[in-house]
Amino acid sequence: MSITAARKAEVIKTYGTKTGDTGSPEIQVAILTERITNLTEHFKTHVKDNHSRRGLLKMVSQRRTLLDYVKRIDESRYKTLIERLGIRR
Repeated sequence: MSITAARKAEVIKTYGTKTGDTGSPEIQVAILTERITNLTEHFKTHVKDNHSRRGLLKMVSQRRTLLDYVKRIDESRYKTLIERLGIRR
């Protein structure tokens, strides 16, 4: 359900804008997307887990806020990010 340290390091390496970058919006959105995907798979077997569903909705909202920020700052970065992550908008 949670993201492993190895997978998180791989996501940071893939979406980082420069070396040592761990907090850029692109990385935050990518990590949230990974966690959302894991939780979505979790709900296929645990349909009545409403406590985790609330956490999922909070993560989706946080990702949306970060994506809105990236779109406001630089729309080309936003378009490439949602294309790379496969997020529909």
